[in-house]
Amino acid sequence: MTHGVWRACRRSLLTALLGWWWVPSAVRAQTGSGAAANAEQRLRQQQDELDKLRRERSALEAKMAELQRSARTLADEVNNLEAQRQATARLVTALDQQLETITVEVTRAGAGLMRAEGELENKRGALQRRMVEIYKRGILYDVEAMLSAQSFAGLVARYKYLHELALHDRSLVRRVEGLRDQIISQRLLLVRLQDEVERNRSEKSREARRLADLESRRQRNLTVVQRSAAQTRERLTQLARDEAKVAGVIASLETVRRRAEMSPNARPAAPSSIRTSDLGKLDWPVDGTILYRFGRVINPNNTTTRWNGIGIGASVGTAVRSIAAGEVVLADNVGTYGPTVIVQHGGGDYSVYGSLARIDVRKGQQIPKGQALGTVGATDPDLPPHLHFEIRPKGRSVDPLEWLRGQR
Repeated sequence: MTHGVWRACRRSLLTALLGWWWVPSAVRAQTGSGAAANAEQRLRQQQDELDKLRRERSALEAKMAELQRSARTLADEVNNLEAQRQATARLVTALDQQLETITVEVTRAGAGLMRAEGELENKRGALQRRMVEIYKRGILYDVEAMLSAQSFAGLVARYKYLHELALHDRSLVRRVEGLRDQIISQRLLLVRLQDEVERNRSEKSREARRLADLESRRQRNLTVVQRSAAQTRERLTQLARDEAKVAGVIASLETVRRRAEMSPNARPAAPSSIRTSDLGKLDWPVDGTILYRFGRVINPNNTTTRWNGIGIGASVGTAVRSIAAGEVVLADNVGTYGPTVIVQHGGGDYSVYGSLARIDVRKGQQIPKGQALGTVGATDPDLPPHLHFEIRPKGRSVDPLEWLRGQR
């Protein structure tokens, strides 16, 4: 090998050796980023589930508000409260699961942080020792070692050794930088996880209180519903009994009337003061609004009431007048009907006036059309003040609205 070639080789090696120490590190170690990403993903999935449960409960709360604004039943509220209770219980369970996940991640992140800090301490010590050695030998030590080679083979051997040493030092520097980044990432993750723990515990405490409140409200409403159902059944039974009593009174009167008509010396029966021509023309017994109509009615609590007449809402004390002339055949208190007057109009036709506050006529009294029979009362605790009114041609209950003037 010529002297010029040897000199060129030494110059190239010198340039390469100097480059080993001054090329900056471009890539950071990613050791800690994977664990943090996995933890974030698990927490995000659980947070999505919590958000879904919150939306479900918000919809139920909106439905409850709508029920409370509109005509509703306690049974509907009980069902809604039960659905809210179940949704809140699932939310509490999800918060428990999230807390377990966060606790595991905190433990894992803490252990990873301790390992990274321990390794960083070791690597920094090794790096510090290498820097001391490099400083003691001087920046041109490697160059001198290369140039002092006695042969080309020695030069190559020294070059390989110094190259491996430089790669090791560069790897050490990169590892130190990677550990530093990992520790920063782990510490940030721990801070977030600790914040999540506090938020989770606070929210779980709120949800637990909400759950207890929902259970308490549901139980109270359930008790009210059960009591209301029992009272409604009892009232319907009493109402049926009182309707049967009114029907029995009218049936007895009809029996007596028919027997009288069939007796040998019977006088000709007086015609009814209510005629078919009166359909849709009779005056209203009291001016007011319709509260309930003739026939079967489904109540808000899903019970069914059979009304043999109509309810006309009016102020307490409003005068109630007879729709036609006739004889008062009953003026007494009839259970759920309250103070009641029954007028016989002849020919087996009757009118019934119930839920009165006061009765102003007596049994056996002959009255003209428009006679004041009493005043509107409030005997039914489930209804506002009203008159219960029936018309019974030939003793049979029919829809009074067909007979009254100008159906309302």
